[in-house]
Amino acid sequence: MFRILRKSQPEPDLLTYLIAGFGNPGRDYLNTRHNVGFLVIDRLCRKLDVFLGKLQANALTASYKDAHNRIILAKPQTYMNLSGQSVSGLLHFYKLPMEQLLVIHDDIDLPFGSLRIRPSGGSAGQKGLGSTIERLGSQDFARIRVGIGRPPGRMDTADYVLQPFHTSEQQMLDSVLDTASEAALIFVREGLEPAMNRYNGSIEKN
Repeated sequence: MFRILRKSQPEPDLLTYLIAGFGNPGRDYLNTRHNVGFLVIDRLCRKLDVFLGKLQANALTASYKDAHNRIILAKPQTYMNLSGQSVSGLLHFYKLPMEQLLVIHDDIDLPFGSLRIRPSGGSAGQKGLGSTIERLGSQDFARIRVGIGRPPGRMDTADYVLQPFHTSEQQMLDSVLDTASEAALIFVREGLEPAMNRYNGSIEKN
């Protein structure tokens, strides 16, 4: 008896998104405020059960696929000020339009425990964002701004952002990372407007 072999169905075209979190590589910066973008990517990796182990365009990357989308998660290893090199390199490699890019970064102008999701905008002094705008030649890409608050008293901003989160902030930080990672997935699966409507504001309100 002969078995009739059926052709396997081709994999449907997947829409690919790049989610890049900003930070600085190395042990000295692991849990600092400036690295909250990295921390969100780590949380996404945990949620999606993927390993961030491939080096592409000077970024550590991981890839996740579901029935409709492919998500490239990235942590640029160029140090914050040159993050745009990795972002532009990955966009070029995967041939992605900027509409399928989301960057995640810290923001001292937002209170700790809050998020702002925006479709575009300037860097407001955030060096990773500034580098990305410069390399892409545009500021028209989505971003999640993760509030870390302003330095207390007369503390220098550069010193403040390179400090680790306090022990007293860990519970709120955990909620921030969960919410920011959920917002990133909603951006991919439902779009920018639903992510903005659902997650903009204080974490405690979500």
